[in-house]
Amino acid sequence: MPAHRFRSRTTHRSHPSKRFPALGTLVAAFSLLLAVPAQAADVPARGSAHLGMGVVAHDGQGGTPADSRATQTEGVDVSSHQGNVAWATLWSSGVKWAYAKATEGTYYTNPYFAQQYNGSYNVGMIRGAYHFATPDTTTGATQANYFVDHGGGWSQDGRTLPGVLDIEWNPYGASCYGKTQSAMVSWISSFLTQYKARTGRDAVIYTATTWWTECTGNYAGFATATPLWIARYATAVGTLPAGWGYYTMWQYTSSGPTVGDHNKFNGALDRVVALANG
Repeated sequence: MPAHRFRSRTTHRSHPSKRFPALGTLVAAFSLLLAVPAQAADVPARGSAHLGMGVVAHDGQGGTPADSRATQTEGVDVSSHQGNVAWATLWSSGVKWAYAKATEGTYYTNPYFAQQYNGSYNVGMIRGAYHFATPDTTTGATQANYFVDHGGGWSQDGRTLPGVLDIEWNPYGASCYGKTQSAMVSWISSFLTQYKARTGRDAVIYTATTWWTECTGNYAGFATATPLWIARYATAVGTLPAGWGYYTMWQYTSSGPTVGDHNKFNGALDRVVALANG
C-alpha cells in the first residue's frame, strides 16, 4: 500500500496539464496582450482633431510673438474642445476675427459649430469655417463637398472669410496619412479645385512648414492663388513653405487667453475685411 500510494502520486505530478488544461492557453493570451503597441491607447477618437493638434509635439512651443513689422489683427480658432465660447469676452479683449471647425473627413460635424460660427458673427467679428483633412479616408473633392454642405461655404457679406483646409499631422496614424508626396499634392489640389468650384473662392491652406516639407516635398505650386495660414508657436513665424513670400495668418500659440488658439492676421482690420470680400 505505501508503494502503491507513492507510484500514484508520482504519476499524478508528472501530468500537470490534466489538472490545469487551460494554463498554456492563458499564458499565450497574456503574451499577446503584452505585445499590443502601447501607443494604441493614445490615439484620439475620430473627430477630435483640431487646428495645430500636432504642432507642439513636432515643432515645440516658444514665447510671445515678436514680429512687429506690420500692423496685425488678433484672431482665434475654436473647435468642439472649446464648447460654447464666451465671444463677448474675446471681442472686448481685442479679438476681431475667428474660425470655427465645421467638419472632419466625411464623418464628423462639430456639434458646437452654430454657437461658434454665429456667436462670433453676432458680436461683430469676421468669421469663417475650417475643415480638418483626413486624406486617407476619402478624396479631396469628396471632403470639399462635405465641408461646403456642412457650414464651410462662403457668402459675400463682408463678414465671412473663405473656408480653410487644415492639412497637418495625422493624429490617428502615420503623419502623411500613408500617401507619397505627389499623392498628397494631388489630394490637396482636388480639395482646392472642388472648393473653388462650389464657392467661387480659393480656400486658405493651414499647415506647418515641417509637415508641408515632409509630406508634400515642400511643394510651391499652390502659393500663387491660395492664402497661407501658418502654424508656429514661437516668437517669430520662421521659414515659410516654398512659394509663399508672406503669411496671411499666423497661429502663434495654443495657450492664449479665454480660448487657447490665438492668431495674428498679417495686416490691419481692413485687410481682414478685404479677404472676406475676395
